[in-house]
Amino acid sequence: MFIITKEITIQNEVFTLTNQRALFLKKEKALILSDLHIGKTAHFRKNGIAIANHIMKSDLERLSALIEYFQPEKFIVVGDLLHAGDNSDVDEFCQWRNQYPDLQFFLIEGNHDRLSKSLEKKLCLDFKASLLELKVFTLIHDFDKKRSGFQITGHIHPGIVLNSAVKNIRLPCFALSENQLLLPAFSEFTGLDTKNLPKKSKFFVFTDTEIYEI
Repeated sequence: MFIITKEITIQNEVFTLTNQRALFLKKEKALILSDLHIGKTAHFRKNGIAIANHIMKSDLERLSALIEYFQPEKFIVVGDLLHAGDNSDVDEFCQWRNQYPDLQFFLIEGNHDRLSKSLEKKLCLDFKASLLELKVFTLIHDFDKKRSGFQITGHIHPGIVLNSAVKNIRLPCFALSENQLLLPAFSEFTGLDTKNLPKKSKFFVFTDTEIYEI
């Protein structure tokens, strides 16, 4: 696995985008990502659909590699940490989480994050709220048109279609507009929304080896 980075400046702050579906905010020493959907594979298996759990293992391996690479003090999930409440995949995630006892764990609640008190305790969260203010930025799962200022969001699972003579290729991306940075879904077990993207955006499309600005 290769971690490719690209620095962009928003509101005079430097963000490091990666091709591993996450970004790093150096000034806050924060690794920021969205839409892990932990428990999705277990939820499918429970409902009779045979999905191997190596998908989640791969997601957690990428997370570990990013933590080793950036050495963050904060781990911020901008919504949809979970997919369908508590299940065996959540147990595995908690075991993974316990490897990093000094890493502060922040959850911005998404539409899938319905946490009981016992599940919240199990996840060892340091912070949970519907949004998080970091200086001039608001971290919130879904873009709020009623709020002013710049928002860092998830929820959409953004993607871009690249046309070629052979076939059309769908790739995940970051989308940057005047008042929003939309994050890709961190989990690879998610679809891509190529239609409901912020208007007048720059797109940072990535592959295993490169990040392109289009």
